[in-house]
Amino acid sequence: MSAPLNSRVIVPPARIGFIGLGRMGHPMARNLARAGYGLVAHDVDRDALDRARDATGAEAPESLKATAERCEAVITMLPDGDAVRAVVLGPGDCLLAGFPRGSVLIDMSSSSPLGTRGLGARLAERGVAMLDSPVSGGVRKAADATLSIMVGGDAQIIARCRPILEAMGRQIFITGPLGSGHAMKALNNYVSAAGLVAATEGVLAAQRFGLDPGNVVDILNASTGMNNSTLNKFHRFILSRAFDSGFSLDLMVKDLNTALEVARSTGSPARLAEACLEAWTEAQAALGPGLDHTAVVRYWEKLAGTELGKKRD
Repeated sequence: MSAPLNSRVIVPPARIGFIGLGRMGHPMARNLARAGYGLVAHDVDRDALDRARDATGAEAPESLKATAERCEAVITMLPDGDAVRAVVLGPGDCLLAGFPRGSVLIDMSSSSPLGTRGLGARLAERGVAMLDSPVSGGVRKAADATLSIMVGGDAQIIARCRPILEAMGRQIFITGPLGSGHAMKALNNYVSAAGLVAATEGVLAAQRFGLDPGNVVDILNASTGMNNSTLNKFHRFILSRAFDSGFSLDLMVKDLNTALEVARSTGSPARLAEACLEAWTEAQAALGPGLDHTAVVRYWEKLAGTELGKKRD
């Protein structure tokens, strides 16, 4: 059974639910409010919820059911697909108990695409549509509403929700059917993670050979070795020792697992992805939980016995 197609475009001042008001969710919700949408917010972290209410004037019902009842669409921005599934289906208080027929779930988390398809089927049985719309760009682009958004789902539902997405992002990419956005996000993060490790190994080797690491990064950025990490992460987060890009190492490992799941489900060769996941998992175990993903560099520094940017005695 497919969800009923409500063709009415969701524009301000429509009410939009927002579940998950962390480092990414908070600025995204704020931009929806700035665009004129009515925010209905929910987060298990009361402090995060209070900050969002102060910044956006959001309503904050006590339950997920009440949140869904008030909204034409609800956005989830949560750590993974398991968290999304629990919020949507329960057990206990859940969005599905309150969703009106014809409403839309927009999952902007980095979830498993296979799980997303299963969740979409469950929602469709109750007359609720779903889009998977993960984002790329980090906290800075979330703050200034210039995220890249990868959208999977029915074309009519995407058109209905496009103004919502445009309030948070600059580039809206239509990737295909439900689940394709999450597949694209995971594969993007695999390519990003592999690029960060390659750059780290190259810059470490250069420093140990006697080159200045900052100069090495500048040369890479003027040459064919440039990638997102050399351009946007090395000077700002790594050589500065800030390690605070806003995206966690734990989530990167989760996304690498998802990318490998996508590759294996299609029978695609993924030898480098397997090696990349193994290396990042080893780094995660060695460094411990709760770190920014750019701190993965510290694992390679330990292996090399060299800290990037630090002069040898």
